[in-house]
Formats: sequence, C-alpha cells, structure tokens
Amino acid sequence: GPLKPEITITYIAVSAIFFNSGLSLKTEELTSALMHVKLHLFVQIFTLVFFPTAIWVFLQLLSITPINEWLLKGLQTVGCMPPPVSSAVILTKAVGGNEAAAIFNSAFGSFLGIVITPLLLLLFLGSSSSVPFTSIFSQLFMTVVVPLIIGQIVRRYIKDWLERKKPPFGAISSCVLLMIIYTTFCDTFANPNIDLDKFSLIIIVFIIFSVQMSFMFLTFLFSTRNNCTFTPADTVAIVFCSTHKSLTLGIPMLKIVFAGYEHLSLISVPLLIYHPAQILLGSLLVPTIKSWMVSRQKALKLTRQPKAPVKV
Repeated sequence: GPLKPEITITYIAVSAIFFNSGLSLKTEELTSALMHVKLHLFVQIFTLVFFPTAIWVFLQLLSITPINEWLLKGLQTVGCMPPPVSSAVILTKAVGGNEAAAIFNSAFGSFLGIVITPLLLLLFLGSSSSVPFTSIFSQLFMTVVVPLIIGQIVRRYIKDWLERKKPPFGAISSCVLLMIIYTTFCDTFANPNIDLDKFSLIIIVFIIFSVQMSFMFLTFLFSTRNNCTFTPADTVAIVFCSTHKSLTLGIPMLKIVFAGYEHLSLISVPLLIYHPAQILLGSLLVPTIKSWMVSRQKALKLTRQPKAPVKV
C-alpha cells in the first residue's frame, strides 16, 4: 500500500524509536543497565527457553481439539520468537520502569533470536532452511544499535536544552507504535490467501490473550519474590520484555524458514494477532502497573529510612 510498511516500519519507525530512546536516556543509566546480569538472564531464559517449552506442552493438550493444526503450529512459532525491538521499550517507558534494561534486553534478545529462533523452530516443528544471518544482523545493527548510539551522541551536545525543554519523547514513541499497529492489522486482513474458520480464529485469539495474561502474571510473581533483588522498575521491564514477541523479526524469519509452505499464511496468523494484542493489553495495564510501581517504591523508601531514636 501507499504507506510502504516494509520500509517505513521495518527501517524508519524502528530506527526512530531507538534514536528517540538514545536521545532521552541518560548515558549513566544505560551503562549501569549493562551490568544487571541477573535481570538479563531472567528475561532471556524466560522468553527463549521457558516460553517455547511451555507452549509446546500446552499444544500437546490442544492437539486433540478440532482447532486448525496450522494455527496451532503458528502458536508454537510465536513461542520461539525473540523479544521485540519496540513495544516492550515504549510500554516500560510509559510506566516509568527501567527503560535502559528494556532497551538492552530488546536489542540483545533480538540478536540472540537470529541464531536461536531458527534452531527452536527446527526443534519444535522440524523445519529447516538456510537463514541469512548476515543480512538480518546488519539490518538489526542499522535499525537498533546505530540509532541508539547516534541518539546518545546528539544528547551530549544538546543535554542542557533537553533538560530545559523536556520534549514529549513518550508521545513520539506512542505515535510510532500506533503506526506499527495499524500497518500490522492491514497486513493481517489484506492477505487473500488466509483461509480461516471462525471457530479456530476465535479460540486462537482467546488463547493468545490468556497466554499473555498468564505469563505476565507469572513473571510478576517471580520478580517480586522476597528473595529477589529486583526493584519495582526492574519488574516492569521484566514483565514486558519477557512476554512480548517480535513481529518485525518474526515475519521475515517465518518467510525464510517456511519458504514454499502452502500453509505459511495460516502459520503467520497467531504472530500477526499476538503482536497487536500484546500492545493493546500492555497499554490497558499501564495505569495499573504504574500505580503499583509508585506505591511499591514509596513503601520501600519508608522501610529504608532510619527510625528516629525514642526519647526516654
């Protein structure tokens, strides 16, 4: 269509999000986030090990139902996908969570996914093909790493102006995200080759929302346990980064790994639904998560304050 999402979204929109993040993020915050190894391990193990394994176990139960088998295979491909390079960062920023950690995990997870996702697809679905790692790596580098670095460099020269004017970085990111959602829906429903029965589609939509809610709740429980050292801001980043899946990397990967499959359109449907669903669900939960984070931070502040000595 006239919006040309294969260029405007894949390259310009994603680059804009990370340039925006590079411009708005304090360099010292990004540096300290790199050292938060425990958080990064939690997110990457959850999204690239636990998530696909749990979906596989769940699909063994669903295989006896009349749900379209290619849609179920599509659900498995969703589980194998890496974290996204946009939505998790924007939602973490909207809540006021650890944006630096979200950026690192989104970028690092995407690079890991280039290698791990095809291997997971081979393991769970038995599909194999030659994946052009070099071209995907270079695309990710140019749309994620380079804009982030440029944003940080520009920030050094206009830091005082940014502190004084406080540009609406959140609103800019939200507008870009809205464009991504719109073009995703257009892509999903403009495909003439998708032959769906309504029952399977409704059930898949219900399963996708249930999986997202369950996994968000699970990551929230794990990251807020008493023996965990994560801050409330860390928990916000964990909840979004661990449960979100990448469409911008996912669709090209599916087209490569399942090249020549007549059911490629059906396999792609769950991912095309999952992406806008995660943004919609995340956006609806932003006020709730924000109020929890603020109250939790206040409570932690009070407990850390030294008690005044009691006068006898």
